[in-house]
Parts: sequence; C-alpha cells; structure tokens
Amino acid sequence: QVQLVESGGGLVQAGGSLRLSCAASGSSLSINVMGWYRRAPGKQRELVATITSGGSTNYADSVKGRFTITRDTAKNTVYLQMHSLKAEDTAVYCCKIVVPILPYWGQGTQVTVSS
Repeated sequence: QVQLVESGGGLVQAGGSLRLSCAASGSSLSINVMGWYRRAPGKQRELVATITSGGSTNYADSVKGRFTITRDTAKNTVYLQMHSLKAEDTAVYCCKIVVPILPYWGQGTQVTVSS
C-alpha cells in the first residue's frame, strides 16, 4: 500500500518562501511521475508542477520562474520550493505520484500567503 506524507505548509507573508515535501512509502515503489497540485477556495484543483522519473519538469504558467520541483529518487520524495509567494498562491497543496500507472494522492498541506 502506498502512503504519502506531506509537510512544509504554513503561513507566510507575500514575497516569502516555503518548501513543501512529500515522501512516499510502500513496497517496491516504481514511481513514474511525481507532482504537486493545488486547490484554492472556490476554485478547481490545478496542476502546479510535475517531474518525471527522467527529471523532465512541467510548470503551470502562473508559477514559472518562482517555483522549482525536484525529486530524490532514493528517498521517494518530491519537493516544491516556492519563492516570491503571492496571495493568489494560497491553497491546499497536494502531491500526487503515479506508480507506475496508478495515481496516489496525499492529504494536502495548507499554504497561506498574507498580503
């Protein structure tokens, strides 16, 4: 059974930084894609960033140049480094992994950016 544990959310002032982590556990994980999604109040869930097993990344236009996604394959962990945070980045951030074709979601971590 795959479990995801997220950490790193919190309250930060506009212009600040946060780093999210998502660690996956389970037997014989063959993780394909790892990624972060977010859902803001009153809005649909949206993709923030993804990273493949080969290291290819994809970002939402709204976060390009401010957020960086990385992964530690040995630790089955994906990170999201967020800089220059804006009030509109406020949302619940969830990680998602694909093993190898099945999706698994984390519970989510709240990020609140005060203006």
